[in-house]
Amino acid sequence: MTGRRARLRRTAALLLLAAAFQAGPAHAQSQAPTQVKALNNPKDVITWGASADHLGDGIADRSYRLIVHTSVAGGDLRIRLSNAFGDRPLTFDDVYAGVQRTGAALVPGSNRRLTFDGAKSVTIPAGAVAYSDPLPGKVPAATNLVVSIHSPDAAGPATGHGMAMQTSYATQGDHTGEEGATAWTDTTGSWYYLDAVSVRPSAGIGAVVTLGDSITDGWASTSDLNRRWPDYLARRLQKSDTTVKGVANEGISGNKVLADGAGQSALNRLQRDVLSQPGVRTVFLFEGVNDLKAHSGVTAQDLIAGYREIIDRAHAAGKCVVGATVGPFKGWPEWDPAAEAVRQEVNQFIRSSGELDAVTDFDHILRSPYDQERMLPFFDGGDHIHPNDKGMAAMADAVDLKSLDCAK
Repeated sequence: MTGRRARLRRTAALLLLAAAFQAGPAHAQSQAPTQVKALNNPKDVITWGASADHLGDGIADRSYRLIVHTSVAGGDLRIRLSNAFGDRPLTFDDVYAGVQRTGAALVPGSNRRLTFDGAKSVTIPAGAVAYSDPLPGKVPAATNLVVSIHSPDAAGPATGHGMAMQTSYATQGDHTGEEGATAWTDTTGSWYYLDAVSVRPSAGIGAVVTLGDSITDGWASTSDLNRRWPDYLARRLQKSDTTVKGVANEGISGNKVLADGAGQSALNRLQRDVLSQPGVRTVFLFEGVNDLKAHSGVTAQDLIAGYREIIDRAHAAGKCVVGATVGPFKGWPEWDPAAEAVRQEVNQFIRSSGELDAVTDFDHILRSPYDQERMLPFFDGGDHIHPNDKGMAAMADAVDLKSLDCAK
């Protein structure tokens, strides 16, 4: 595709969404925010997600303009706001969704109010989430969606995603309804309070959730260009003939399978970040390096037991589980032969146990043929554990797309 044709295609998609966002008012649909569970409508599918974590203290009368990138196309957009780590009720009195033009500026006419059970304001109890009502209109795939939120009373622990690898914007006061960028003078590399966006795609379409750590979160990929390996995977899926099209990135930098620390452990956040998301067909499990390099006494059998619990819980929820081998990290300061031995034993389980529905061998893809304990320099982001953009693309290319579409 030529550059001119690509620009025309992107422009057409933005105009389509802008026109759709000018449609009539959203029909109210009640969604109790007191439990983190999937949406009731089985046709909804997650198109973007980011794991919730504690982000310092909230600021009253603060607005955030959050830039997120959709994966699967669909209508009836809904967002999920999270107060998972709050210690008091949290009110949002103005919430809008639009399309990014450039920076904090929106495509003219695209910014539309979101409602919650028919009201423009929603109060979310501590530890809970709230879904917006469906917003009529088509949301194209690979769109930079802009969600603008304002809270008059935010205080106490804030909920959000720390390492977004994406520039978003903030300002004091309520400027959510404005499409211009004038008021949005502050930038942030985090997503505040927003943890999921879903749409209603064509019949039979589902999603995969990537459950991981900083490699999945995108560290060492280029910011603002959507070059995390799940982003590359989403682009492959859009061109494929599989029915899995949605991709939700539920990675947290520093995350572990077994222990809380950088975010709740994979075991403790599995229901909220993964199993509760709408339309999820497959869980892609790629965690473990932070457990084994922490020198906390975690053995291969400990880690395997954690994997088995995730597999069992996902299977009980009717999801498939694709597991990925733990990549090489020799040269990282915490590497030593003992951690390497655990990695090799864990990877043997992943490859040969038969307990996973499918396996992607990231270790094989990333490692150097000359030193298989070390990442191939061509893929190394510079710290010997995080792949660069080329490594991220190679990881996505290694995924058998048909394996994401298995039936349980």
